[in-house]
Amino acid sequence: MTAPLPFPLAEEPDDASREAGRKLFAAQTDFLKGVVAMNGLPPDDRIEVCFAGRSNVGKSSLINALTGRKGLARASNTPGRTQEINFFTTTDGPYLVDLPGYGFANAPVSVVEKWQKLLKSYLSGRASLRRAFVLIDTRHGIKAVDEEIMTLLDKSAVTFQAVLTKADKVKAADRDKILKQVREKLSKHPAAYPELVMTSSEKGDGIATLRAIIAGLD
Repeated sequence: MTAPLPFPLAEEPDDASREAGRKLFAAQTDFLKGVVAMNGLPPDDRIEVCFAGRSNVGKSSLINALTGRKGLARASNTPGRTQEINFFTTTDGPYLVDLPGYGFANAPVSVVEKWQKLLKSYLSGRASLRRAFVLIDTRHGIKAVDEEIMTLLDKSAVTFQAVLTKADKVKAADRDKILKQVREKLSKHPAAYPELVMTSSEKGDGIATLRAIIAGLD
């Protein structure tokens, strides 16, 4: 008997879970505020999930695909320009939290340090945070800069789930090699949730699955 793969791909949601996810994101989602310091955080009166990923991983596109609103999360042409933690409200659901893209090379050192301090404070001090979704570009797998955020999540005891983006850009023949690398890297992180989600914002692949996962958190 073959041993099950570590970090299997998430299964398609059942009808009830799919409908719960659809309803959550069919309702109104609004931008609440951008936060540059811990004292600006909204009250933790509901659960929240956050999205982290290096610049150009497709984070804005994924959030827009989840919510069905094309311009909700704004993608910047300049990686690392957005230095705020952006909060979005869902109707009777969790906050969606868009963390600034990391791994940018052109930002001043002082800006990077300020961002890192804010990120560490947020991740370690936000009791209402239920899960972080760490976005990984399927074309490249996990890079050193991704492991830095994963290690921070380990230390903060925040459960994180890897979401592979841009899956439609990778040939099926190359996908297994990338998945093997991702699984090997994740196995070293105790806070990693043992399930992967593979998505394509352009094609819509994996969006219903991710919606159902978020709707099922409490």
